[in-house]
Amino acid sequence: MPATPVPRFDQFYRHTELTRLLQDYAAAAPHLVQLRSIGKSFEGRDIWLLVVTNTATGADTDKPAFWVDGNIHAAELTASTACLYWLHQLVTGYASTEEQHRGVRELLDTRVVYMVPRLNPDGAELALADKPRHIRSGTRPYPFDEPAVDGLTVQDVDGDGRMLSMRIPDPHGPWKKFAADPRLMVPREPGEFGGDYYRVMPEGLITDYDGLKFSINPDREGLDLNRNFPAYWRQEFEQQGAGPYPTSEPEVRAMVDFITAHPNIGAAVSFHTHSGVILRPSGMCKDEDITPEDLWMIQRLSDIGAKLTGYPAISIWHDFKYHPKQVITGTQDWVYEHLGALFWTVEIWAPNKEAGITDYKWIDWYRDHPPEDELKLIQWSDAHCAGLAHVDWYPFQHPQLGMVELGGWDKMNYWRNPPPHLREREAARFPAWLQQIGLSLPRLEVLRTEVRALGEDTWRVRFAVANAGYLPSYVTQRARERKTVRGTVFNIHLPEGVSLVSGRERMVGAHLEGHAPKNSLLAFLPNRDITGDRAVVEWVVRGARGTAIALAATADRAGTVRCQVTLD
Repeated sequence: MPATPVPRFDQFYRHTELTRLLQDYAAAAPHLVQLRSIGKSFEGRDIWLLVVTNTATGADTDKPAFWVDGNIHAAELTASTACLYWLHQLVTGYASTEEQHRGVRELLDTRVVYMVPRLNPDGAELALADKPRHIRSGTRPYPFDEPAVDGLTVQDVDGDGRMLSMRIPDPHGPWKKFAADPRLMVPREPGEFGGDYYRVMPEGLITDYDGLKFSINPDREGLDLNRNFPAYWRQEFEQQGAGPYPTSEPEVRAMVDFITAHPNIGAAVSFHTHSGVILRPSGMCKDEDITPEDLWMIQRLSDIGAKLTGYPAISIWHDFKYHPKQVITGTQDWVYEHLGALFWTVEIWAPNKEAGITDYKWIDWYRDHPPEDELKLIQWSDAHCAGLAHVDWYPFQHPQLGMVELGGWDKMNYWRNPPPHLREREAARFPAWLQQIGLSLPRLEVLRTEVRALGEDTWRVRFAVANAGYLPSYVTQRARERKTVRGTVFNIHLPEGVSLVSGRERMVGAHLEGHAPKNSLLAFLPNRDITGDRAVVEWVVRGARGTAIALAATADRAGTVRCQVTLD
């Protein structure tokens, strides 16, 4: 059997290399890793899904499942790295006999991880091209399939593989050099005059320039795949990049089709960059409007994430809006609001925090912050990034603008993603939390079977199951409200010569609670549903002594159990 591959976490893999790496994992550990394509991207690349579970303990569809994806946005490549890092920890941890890896073995023996390291292979390939472009998501032209006829198109104009900024001296410019470090550009003060000022714009080329006016063109590929999900989908005028209709894009449709075909998925995490935060539901409403039982559980598991990762866990609605009057929807709203599964978005990497900037509010900081923060950042670039995070300005003869300077922040390699030497450190924050979520999922177990003779050829068959997981079998109250899960479904499979006297071949029983306590032992009232984690069903059958009968029970998000009894 081939050896387990050892990936490079300080580099980003292009599609061919990533495919080979995932194939190597599947070849090295076929009992743990299966590689499937869940669909093709717009440009025809496979969207790879890894099914990670111990196949000797059952089929993946019979086990409670945890979905993890990354890189739905083109340049957010560390999201893919985070998935690969956890994959490596799962495969190598399962093979280890050390006590510290006991949780990995329990997870893969009893649950399944569905992992898509790169949901958007086309956009990532463009971001990693020899002459890269950093679009938001997919590469299909949208909303119009036509090239720009005027304006500045963002691109790498000097062929160095980076897209930086251009600055031009202009007395009407809104920027000036920072007195404490002239490499930095800071805003002019209100009413300020008499200094040296600049216009600063993205690196790019200008079409039909008249020497006076131009604007920056939006990307020709204007899709945002994270706005293409069915929940609360809105047209372009309300939600930019949403596509012509829900799941119009093959990458999103592949994910939606897979998840709806796998009701065993009870929780999901989607990796993005950047901000260094864990985002929890809801994106659609205030905390006080979320079903309280769900909010309490989401907060509990989010707090564990904050403790284990070092990333604060915050509400999308209350703390992470791009604009205070704007509501945006995406994967999290479909997975939680529509399906009722638990969901978190993880925004990997906070360069400002890395530079010692701690007193700030997430999105607001990008709109306005003190120039002293810029100084901390460039000192971080000098000390820890060999001066490459902020590139010193250098002259360039621009074909339309004449002599300009190129430089400034390398956002792709140091802002949207950590610098190479810090990528593994960031990815290593998450396995412990992901494992704890996975082990919290509900899990069905056979509790007891009984066969009692009621007559010479008549028998009472009882079948009892229990939820061995922390979470209830339905996972969230939202799922029950939306009727996306059923109670425990019991089946009796009658062989030839056996008939039912009472009961039905298929019966839907109760939902099963988990072992998460409803409240403290110091609460005013005790929890009265002491055995809410158990369900029992019985049938009366007629058949010959010694006949074997198969029984099965399924709870959508807690898995399937099967057993056999003998009429004796």
